[in-house]
Amino acid sequence: MLRLLRNAKWAMSWSRLVGLVALLTLSPLAHAGPPYVSDDPETTDYHHVEAYLFASATSTRFGTGSATGIDFSYGAGPDLQLTLVAPVAQERPNQGQSATGPGNIELAAKIRLAHLARAGWDVSVFPRLFLPSASRRVGDQHEAYLLPVWIERDWGQWSTFGGGGHVINHGGDSQDYTLLAWAITHQVLPRLQIGAEVFHRSADTREGVPSTGLNAGVRFDFSDHYHLLGSIGPGIQNASATNEHSWYLALLITR
Repeated sequence: MLRLLRNAKWAMSWSRLVGLVALLTLSPLAHAGPPYVSDDPETTDYHHVEAYLFASATSTRFGTGSATGIDFSYGAGPDLQLTLVAPVAQERPNQGQSATGPGNIELAAKIRLAHLARAGWDVSVFPRLFLPSASRRVGDQHEAYLLPVWIERDWGQWSTFGGGGHVINHGGDSQDYTLLAWAITHQVLPRLQIGAEVFHRSADTREGVPSTGLNAGVRFDFSDHYHLLGSIGPGIQNASATNEHSWYLALLITR
């Protein structure tokens, strides 16, 4: 980040400096339950795998942060899912040099605690460890931990799920924050599902501001093994500083 600041050929006011720091530490909004920020309690089927080949981006008035990579999950038990997310991140400030490098690798384990068939609700915890970025130009150079609870209810062709949790986020100008999200989906055709969600994140830096956003999502099943997922939506709170708009696109391969 210091290299970017030295090479920037424009005079920064304090507000611009804060904005650039926010952009350089911003990863695209984490899509816990692709294509949504919300997640659900369902685990990958036992001894099966799910691999998302994804691309995502978030734009603010300071520039755009994006990522491409793989989100891989394995059903290690009847109610246990192990997940690895390995992204390549890119930061493109509106003024200054762009930077590309390995982003923050995620390691996670989803544990379904309850399957309440009679009541129609499932409950899971899905703790995540975000490793420090191997690059000094993109991502966060410190570890972070997401400790969430996710719940879901299905009825007919409808499903609603969400929850949230606390993020332990110490390092540099970062601070702990809270993530909340909720989604609803509808299976409109045998191979086509649509949905919408609202999500909120409190300020994750000392000079930062909270953000709230909306997403519309879609999933199309080409076959039992190949699926296309996407979402797009605007921010509705402090959008210019945190999320003017964001999008996510992935090819899901299931085996």
